Order: sequence, then structure tokens, then C-alpha cells
Amino acid sequence: MSTPGRLIAFEGPEGAGKSTQLARAAAALRAGGRAVTMTFEPGATALGTGLRATLLHARAAAVPAPLAELFLYLADRAQHVRQVIAPALAAGEVVLTDRFSASTIAYQGHGRGLDLAQVVRADAWARDGVAAHRTVLLDLPVRVGLARARGEDDRFHAEDEAFHERVRRGFLALAAADPAGWRVIDATQPADAVHAQVMAAIDAALESA
Repeated sequence: MSTPGRLIAFEGPEGAGKSTQLARAAAALRAGGRAVTMTFEPGATALGTGLRATLLHARAAAVPAPLAELFLYLADRAQHVRQVIAPALAAGEVVLTDRFSASTIAYQGHGRGLDLAQVVRADAWARDGVAAHRTVLLDLPVRVGLARARGEDDRFHAEDEAFHERVRRGFLALAAADPAGWRVIDATQPADAVHAQVMAAIDAALESA
């Protein structure tokens, strides 16, 4: 799918501050005259709302098995791309999404231990040719991130540190494999410093349009 807009994905482990930095970036872009769509996964569509409840808040017997979890995330992504992302890109907007394909590869592939090649293929099918033009990875040590996220009602926060270490390593491996498309930012820095680096990464992606 060829579109004139730009898709910027914000990725990172728990507690990295993605939502805060995404909102600041959107405000800065809008102040500069850009049309911006802010979105997120899972849950940005009517279908996704129900999927989000299951994926993030399911308890006991309702918790999906790893493969089922993958399919639910991909169902959310397919709907998200069709209803939100693709139309905004076609309109020439900058789309900022809190999580996209890399999260699936990091969490369900590296974290859950599902076959990486199959996860990558299934994700490509779900997103129907739409890919991030720039991925901003807000990185920080697992223990720091989990301490920041403490108290949030999200079943992923209850996973052990080993799971989150695998997820973090997965993100860093993806970034290392695509240095042109990714920017890794130290999320332990002051928020203003992180914001400045985020905007530099986004501006570089927009200038290459």
C-alpha cells in the first residue's frame, strides 16, 4: 500500500513513557502546521476496545494462550490499519501510534517464545502492506520501567522480570537489524531531553518523505 502520509511508531518496554512522549510530539507537530492522528494498540477501534479488555485485563481462565494472544493482537492490528491508520496516511497525515508491529514481535515472539519467523509473517499479513516509516524505541532497564508502571492495571506488568528482559532484548535486536528505520532513545533521561531526541527522529523521517 503506497500512501503519502508518514507512520511513526512509538515502542518500548513497560514504563518507558511512550504515551507521554507521543502526546508531546503530536502537540509539537500540530503547532508546526502538521495534520496529526494519534492512535494506539490495542483498542483504537470499536472492535479493538473489546480485544483490549481481553488482552490487557483478562483474569484466570479467560487469559489467552500465547498463540491465541498473538491472533487477538493481529485482529486488532488488521482493524486498526483498515479503519484508522490507512485512511489517515491516505489523507497525508502524520500518524503517531503507541505500539505497532514491533511490539508483537518483541512480546509474542521474543517474550512468549513463539516462532519468530511465523510471527513476522502473520504480522505482515495483518498490516496489509502498511509499515512504520520510523520507529522510536524508548529504552530503559526493565526494573526501572516496571517501577514506573507499578499500580497500572495491566496483566503484562505481572509477568516476571525474565519475560520483560526477553521483550527488551527483542526490541533492541529489531533496532540493531534496521538502524536506518529505528531510533533508540534512552528513556531514563529527563523528559525534555527525551522529547528533543524524539522530535529529531521524527523530523528526520518527515524530511525524507
